[in-house]
Amino acid sequence: MELRHLQHFAAVAEDRHFTRAAERLMVSQSGLSASIRALERELRAPLFVRTTRRVTLTEAGRALLVEAERILAQVRAAHEAVAAVQGVVRGTLALGTEQCIAGVQVAPLLAAFRGRHPDVEIRLRQAGSGALAEEVGAGRLDLAFAYRTQADTDRLRSVSLTSEPMTVLCHPGHRLASAGAVPAPDDLAGEVFVDFHPDWGPRRATDAAFTAAGVRRTVALEVNDVHSLLDLVDENLGIAVVPRHFRHKRPSLTALPLKGTREAEYETVALLPPERATSPAARALVTLLETEDLAPPQGPRATS
Repeated sequence: MELRHLQHFAAVAEDRHFTRAAERLMVSQSGLSASIRALERELRAPLFVRTTRRVTLTEAGRALLVEAERILAQVRAAHEAVAAVQGVVRGTLALGTEQCIAGVQVAPLLAAFRGRHPDVEIRLRQAGSGALAEEVGAGRLDLAFAYRTQADTDRLRSVSLTSEPMTVLCHPGHRLASAGAVPAPDDLAGEVFVDFHPDWGPRRATDAAFTAAGVRRTVALEVNDVHSLLDLVDENLGIAVVPRHFRHKRPSLTALPLKGTREAEYETVALLPPERATSPAARALVTLLETEDLAPPQGPRATS
């Protein structure tokens, strides 16, 4: 089995298309097809189901993809480690982040990183914290800015970015705004909630707060972006419980502290694989993040 066969297989699996994969790899489509056929002959199993419109993985293909990604990540790490010893950071930085993450400004951070390490190709993926943690653990991402849960940090390293309380957002005409009191989860029973998909960090933090308080809630309006959530609350269609910094994105809404949920504060971190599996590019990004001029106000702190 040749390394290029695995590289070709992984590209087709990612693109789900032979032509697009061939263009990205800068090889002929016939050469790519021959490489995949050679791999299938060696493994004695079909790896893809091919139709005129799409390509999908077979069960054997899905099993191979897990190992192929692991092997290719190790090969990349080997190249990058040698370059790092020579004083040059090269290769790829695969970064994941949740939308509107607190404690780090992703765009300025990446701009500064590119200025210091121009030979590194930056790839950015935005997703929920659950998916990001899985991808860091699987080696598909070098690090991710995400919400901290104990399950994640039991298997991954983390650098804390910031911690903040959860806040209730509601329309100024809502009963909570006129009451002028600081609500507890009990006071919100029966309310219509706007929230994110369960994979998102803010949703995980809110679910944890209400579970700890023994209060059931129903999310009637579920969204996958911050602006949609704010728009729905702005139309008085429901309330939201979100990290405190969200209140600055829509000053017209009323923001109220959520009482009695200190144990469910929203902590964001940089999630990394174990030290031995951390790429030189990821180490360089964390070093840059920890420098005085780019750190968040309270500064990141390393945790296990």
